[in-house]
Amino acid sequence: MSFFTIKKQSLETDLDTEIPQTTTTASQKRPLMRAGIIKTAHGEIETPAFVGAATCATVKALTNRHLETIKTPAILVNTYHLLLTPGPELIAQAGGINKFTNWQKPTFSDSGGFQMLSLPDAKVDSDGVTFKSHRNGDTIRMTPESSMRAQWQIGADIHMAFDQAADSRDHSIMKQAMLRTHAWLPENLETHELLKHQAERDSKPYQSLYAVVQGGLFPDLRQTSAEFMKDQPVDGFGIGSLYTTETPETAAIIKLTNEILPVEKPRHLLGMGSEPRDLFLGVLYGCDTFDCVGPTRLARNGALYSKTGRINIKNAKYRDYFAPLDETCPCELCQNHTLAYLHHLFKTDEITGKILATIHNETFVIDLMQKIRQSIQDDTFGSLMTNFMNSYYN
Repeated sequence: MSFFTIKKQSLETDLDTEIPQTTTTASQKRPLMRAGIIKTAHGEIETPAFVGAATCATVKALTNRHLETIKTPAILVNTYHLLLTPGPELIAQAGGINKFTNWQKPTFSDSGGFQMLSLPDAKVDSDGVTFKSHRNGDTIRMTPESSMRAQWQIGADIHMAFDQAADSRDHSIMKQAMLRTHAWLPENLETHELLKHQAERDSKPYQSLYAVVQGGLFPDLRQTSAEFMKDQPVDGFGIGSLYTTETPETAAIIKLTNEILPVEKPRHLLGMGSEPRDLFLGVLYGCDTFDCVGPTRLARNGALYSKTGRINIKNAKYRDYFAPLDETCPCELCQNHTLAYLHHLFKTDEITGKILATIHNETFVIDLMQKIRQSIQDDTFGSLMTNFMNSYYN
């Protein structure tokens, strides 16, 4: 049984009009979008899919029952945050992240490199990162080996290799981060293989490893990184350090990267999905899974997705709006409450308001991804994207 199976490759070939042509010669005319299945020890993920951002082993404001009702296909936890508390050792003692959280479906783990390197006192060198815990100030050292060991203890179905994430318009800074990511990969692989064999001896489930492509918004660096990564003995790929398609070059970078990466392995767009545009363009140019804290963070601050764009529930116009946000939305908020009630909850700072808003935003994104997946199978992705973009972004 293969780890990733492509069930449908899109037949639509006239959609490549959103971005300038890239310089790579690989598969210029082949549609990159596809629908598939990722098989894990905790079930299958039908792709394209949006993965719930469970940074500290929970999707903020939601319970597992909420996630199951929303039909969340998988969650992603963060190694940096779980390293600080409760610690990978305790999670391993509980039987791994699925048993610790009682989450029955697939899990991803991010290496936490982005969070570590975002800390003001973080120091990166050729061997790893030294940083101080934002919780108690303790000095901590993380290397590719220790990241792999921590992720195996956490026990997610899919791991991300320890990489150097960076966000800069300086070519030299992004090149250094890319080269360091490449230099760290062998140690990731060596430790991963060692722990994989140990797991086999102990009859424990297989845990997959994704390598992370870096290079920022520079086509030459992305091409170099994708060429380096494409033949590595990994199960899939993460695409890092992009963050949003509001940056004009981002879509072209995604396309360039996925034209080089092997077709038979899945690609995960790290930290993107706050804007519906991110999902459409990510899928259009070959990404299979996405994760982002954006939908839940926006919800907690009163920003909700709708078919005609994002709204701010705190605005006074919703004080006497005695209708749901969207009668066709299946979420608990839209099926049971008016925007006037939600407005009241936010104005009185009731936690129920944040929970209902989060349920809606996660439902919106998951439901949209289901529609995208079906449109690929029906060869109607182009019309879905056009109609949605026209309605949402006017």
